Amino acid sequence: MPKLVHTPSPTPLWSSLPSHPIALEALNQAIQDFLEAPEHQDLSSHEIAACVRCMASSVKDLLATPLPGLDDLEGRTLPNDLPPVVDGHIHLFPDRIFEALWRWFEQYGWPIRYPLHSPQVIEFLLSRGVQHLVALHYSHKPGLAVMMNRYMAALSEAEPRLTCVATVLPGEPDAAQILAQGFAMGLRGVKLHCHVQCFSPDDPSLQEIYEVCVQHDQPLVMHAGREPKSPAYACDPHEICGVERIERVLQDHPKLRLCVPHLGVDEFAEYTTLLEKYDGLWLDTTMVLADYFPVMPPLDVLFQRPDRIIYGTDFPNIPYAWDREIRNILTMKFPPEMLEALLHKNATHFYQLPTF
Repeated sequence: MPKLVHTPSPTPLWSSLPSHPIALEALNQAIQDFLEAPEHQDLSSHEIAACVRCMASSVKDLLATPLPGLDDLEGRTLPNDLPPVVDGHIHLFPDRIFEALWRWFEQYGWPIRYPLHSPQVIEFLLSRGVQHLVALHYSHKPGLAVMMNRYMAALSEAEPRLTCVATVLPGEPDAAQILAQGFAMGLRGVKLHCHVQCFSPDDPSLQEIYEVCVQHDQPLVMHAGREPKSPAYACDPHEICGVERIERVLQDHPKLRLCVPHLGVDEFAEYTTLLEKYDGLWLDTTMVLADYFPVMPPLDVLFQRPDRIIYGTDFPNIPYAWDREIRNILTMKFPPEMLEALLHKNATHFYQLPTF
């Protein structure tokens, strides 16, 4: 198992930032200064972008060649007869990281249909009928998470229909304190990404993060599925990930609320079994039900544990219409109570959101 080793961060630029709240413009500038500091000049656009993409597929080497964008029709708003909709998986990042992400996707991934900065992402979805958003992010350099958490806290403070999670880089100095500070800012939960941050879920260095989540009764979203396996990652996802590692985490931390995105791609059947064994495990649908990747939707898991599946989109980092996934879900003809659970009740429970 790879060891979590991170070089100590230099004196962080965020130490001179004023206390939250702070203008988004100042936070964007502080983060840009951090990334442009001499000690971080080895940070290329390719590295930044590789660190913030999030996809779903059961096909190995999915990005051996770029995938196409879809010119599918988009709705002006959500259908009026839908129950309330919570998008439980969107992404918000500071401007420079978003822009690097779009450049990377244009060359290596797929065309980004909605290259919107964070305030525009929020306005776009809320104006089209989504009633609440859960925004995820994750850091890839020691010392960056504190500034990113402040950025997310400022966004969520300005919009009550937005819930933002914290991030932390596993293994960085003071990781537990950084996470606790994020929760104190009002962030709800934490997002980690095994592929990007190069850790195994059952690595001992993660124990302090799990303990802080349990202590503060905050959920954890962890991209722990084995796919996509891409040469752009600095580690082999098939080596560090796997459903058996998540099971060890659930066994050791029975009070932890843990969501694995993308229905656990590519171990769909194994995660379905795990849902029956552990009440603390959840999955989200993100991109798997959009009929974009060459993978059959694992409908068994939706019907087997409809109380533990959360709807999400990955907006704005998608190559198709913003409402494609939800329109595809509607063709599946779920019973009304199951659709309500998927579209808002499960996310409300997991993230402890206001009820709808």
